[in-house]
Amino acid sequence: MKNILLALAFLTFGFLNSQVLDPVKWTTSVEKISDTEYNLISTANIDAGWHLYSQTVPDGGPIPTRFTYDNSNKNFTLNGNTQEGKGHTVQDPVFEMEIKFFEEEVKFIQKIKVSKATRSIHGIVEFMVCDDTRCLSPTEIDLEFHLGNKKVLATETKMDVKSKVNFKKSVKKTEDSASSKGLWSIFFIAFLSGFAALLTPCVFPMIPMTVSFFTKQSKNKVTGIKNAIIYGICIIVIYLLLGIAVTGIFGADALNALATNVWFNIIFFFLLVVFAVSFLGAFEIMLPNSWANKVDSQADRGGLVGIFFMALALAIVSFSCTGPIVGTLLVEAASKGGLAPVIGMFGFSLAIALPFALFAAFPGWLNSLPKSGGWLNTVKVVLGFLELALAFKFLSQADLVLQLHILEREVFIAIWIAIFGTLAFYLFGKIKLPHDSPLPHISVGRLSLGLIVLTFTIYMIPGLWGAPLNIISAFPPPQDYSESPYGVGFSKLGSGGDASSHDNLPEGAHLLAPHDVMAFNDYNKGLAYAKQVGKPVMLDFTGWACVNCRKMEQNIWPNPSVLKILKEDVVLISLYVDDKRKLKDDEVVESQLKPGKKLKYIGQKWSEMQTINYKSNSQPFYVLIDHNEDKLIEPLGYTPDVKEYQTWLKTGISKY
Repeated sequence: MKNILLALAFLTFGFLNSQVLDPVKWTTSVEKISDTEYNLISTANIDAGWHLYSQTVPDGGPIPTRFTYDNSNKNFTLNGNTQEGKGHTVQDPVFEMEIKFFEEEVKFIQKIKVSKATRSIHGIVEFMVCDDTRCLSPTEIDLEFHLGNKKVLATETKMDVKSKVNFKKSVKKTEDSASSKGLWSIFFIAFLSGFAALLTPCVFPMIPMTVSFFTKQSKNKVTGIKNAIIYGICIIVIYLLLGIAVTGIFGADALNALATNVWFNIIFFFLLVVFAVSFLGAFEIMLPNSWANKVDSQADRGGLVGIFFMALALAIVSFSCTGPIVGTLLVEAASKGGLAPVIGMFGFSLAIALPFALFAAFPGWLNSLPKSGGWLNTVKVVLGFLELALAFKFLSQADLVLQLHILEREVFIAIWIAIFGTLAFYLFGKIKLPHDSPLPHISVGRLSLGLIVLTFTIYMIPGLWGAPLNIISAFPPPQDYSESPYGVGFSKLGSGGDASSHDNLPEGAHLLAPHDVMAFNDYNKGLAYAKQVGKPVMLDFTGWACVNCRKMEQNIWPNPSVLKILKEDVVLISLYVDDKRKLKDDEVVESQLKPGKKLKYIGQKWSEMQTINYKSNSQPFYVLIDHNEDKLIEPLGYTPDVKEYQTWLKTGISKY
């Protein structure tokens, strides 16, 4: 009786997991602004329990929503980027990043300007949706915008599905606390960066000059304090204008889109390398001298105008030291989008303005300041090393998205060890760079900082042999994105496997770290190997951006009873439905689900295979098959219960 009930449960659960889901319905409408300007409105109505991801998702996260508008006839121009609703922003524990998503209903608005007569505009939206237990394959939907302001139902390009839906009218609008935390972190980092900039040789020596200026200009102490406060406010205003200009030119969310783009990550990498080399003393990034001369002449006018130009002169003259820091801050703030560049510039300018204003108001405090000297250049060089280390974070993100495996975990950690190890030698006086003063002895402060850097360098070394390095976990690639899952010079398959090292694995197989499970990413090679060794096949329809897939791999697969089965009793074939690598020319075929369209990417091939063969398009999705490709048991979806998952495995294998 118990076995019968168990079988019925599997059949029921399998049926529920084998349906083709369609939780998002799209409609389009057009809002006329003028004779030549229109708003193209794409409305996503999302079923309860599901969520749609934002257009701006950091690299390494889930698939973002992307809009493409067909302008092959050059009939219109896009005015800015596609705007989206507020949504919800949460700190995702699996991806370890802030991710924005939408529930119930969300509108995406693209403003256009029509240059030629046209009746309709065609577009495509690519998106990914998840609920608490599964994610669906990336989906493309055809969008048609009729400039006659007619509301239409979008065409499903993935499946020929027609359904009538009572759309929800309410939009849930909430201010998420996680978003506020992100802005606070940007402000705090920018504030500390401002203090760091204050200790550079371009800025620090200007403090006494500024105090002298206000001492001469102010008739009494009250006037001096007032002018000092105005001076500090002017510094903040100048940098705020820079943040506002960047946000205004690129759009509130466009910077985020740039920061999550592969090629802009590469550009950011080279930009930060240039900043770092400048700080190390190879050259100086300076604004034209004519700008500083013109501003200085205006500063002599006195009054509010004179104070403002005095603040502007500070910004221009100190640009060779503050420019790289400001540039890095704007790049980092871009990953947050929205008002982050403005908040970043406010924090940075506040840190610079406070000391200048306070010392200008209270000149006597100058006696407590340390004298200018070689230590200022040391601060600049240390910042250069930090910029260089940060640059490789952006190069790593581009490498991860493209899956080039050039900057794998060991290489990244080795580069950081080299950078911070060299910095330690520099602080100990073993290396000298341009603009360094003679160093007869090492100060206690410099020695202490050197010891901290050396300790950090030694801490990273075990990372080459598989140590998790939790302190810097947000920077290097994940542990399974490496030359060897267990570190330099060591790899294994573990007990019960069919191979003992990477060298004698069958063609097309690899070790899935950190479980030592041998897996294939190619269906035909995996099936051929299963026939060779006489084992059933477990198909794992998964995704690089699938949260629940990672949960299963991290929480269920490591269980000894489950892991033993995966190693000894089945041949695992992991098929990534969001793999964006292109298929070879001889593998490109016409889609059976989308007549007239070609399957261009590897992920599309596996996604269509799952939908056609198993009537499901959600991940994770597990299928046990024999050598004739017949199911041994009904497939299983996300199952966070070890015993249930183990029972499913044993039941299926017993039928082989």
